[in-house]
Amino acid sequence: MSVFFVKRFMTLLATLFGASVVIFLVMEILPGDPALVILGVDATPEATAALTKELGLDRPALERYFTWISGLLVGELGNSYAYKVPVTELISGALKITFPLAIMSMALSVILALVIGLYAAAHHNKASDVTLMGISQLGISIPNFWLAVLLVLFFAVNLRWFPPGGFPGWEEGFWPAVRSLVLPAVALATVQGAMLARITRSSVLEVYREDFVRTARAKGVSRQATLWGHVLRNAMIPVLTVMGIQFGNLLVGTVIAENVFHLPGLGSTVLKAINNRDIIVVENVVLLLAAIVVIVNFFVDILYAVVDPRLKAHDI
Repeated sequence: MSVFFVKRFMTLLATLFGASVVIFLVMEILPGDPALVILGVDATPEATAALTKELGLDRPALERYFTWISGLLVGELGNSYAYKVPVTELISGALKITFPLAIMSMALSVILALVIGLYAAAHHNKASDVTLMGISQLGISIPNFWLAVLLVLFFAVNLRWFPPGGFPGWEEGFWPAVRSLVLPAVALATVQGAMLARITRSSVLEVYREDFVRTARAKGVSRQATLWGHVLRNAMIPVLTVMGIQFGNLLVGTVIAENVFHLPGLGSTVLKAINNRDIIVVENVVLLLAAIVVIVNFFVDILYAVVDPRLKAHDI
């Protein structure tokens, strides 16, 4: 297990390093002068040059890269060019919205997928299976932003069950804050849950055809006991893979949801930073999102070994 863990951890570090290089290079080649964006098009060349020097953008690219990385290692992310506040403060405030939203969306997606996928697999080729798979296909084809608008019109404008947008802040109470995240979470979870439901069903049906399942059924084990005791664990490998990918998709998908529902999360923060050419904010937010995705997939790899111990033996 230790060799398996070390290999996965080294892969994690290498991926993060590669991501940091790509992010930095992309920000370098993007057009636009941050100093000119901050000062405006009427700024004098002298003022622009002075601000460029103050921001440290006149230094060689390699020096700025290592300054950024060394700051990351000690938790110093620098200051925002546009807002003149620590980037850590901006990100921590945005994470208080984006992370709970992603967790809520993922939880809804997994619950929806397991309930629909397992039920459809247990009633294979019956009317309920065909109906649920048809609904899931519809769910996959619906764009998130369009569904978000429909949810606002129906549940916020007509029924007034939830607010149409905005975030009151966690200091206003747990339920008001969660209530403002319900509709964006549903909008994000619907497509992901529908996709995961189809994968769950396919994986369960594939395991159902294995010899050990037929043996268990021949010994008199009930269909329900076979499903929960033998099939589900063996069917979880592809499901876990998709879950890891989907969590990353949900984090990226919050960009759309946060703008539709006017939530000041990471998505809104990075869009404003891009418009303001606030390079330091964009670099740190994008690397944070990449790190979260890589770390989630790292833990998914560890779960593989827990669910199927044979993977550890093959890796060692």
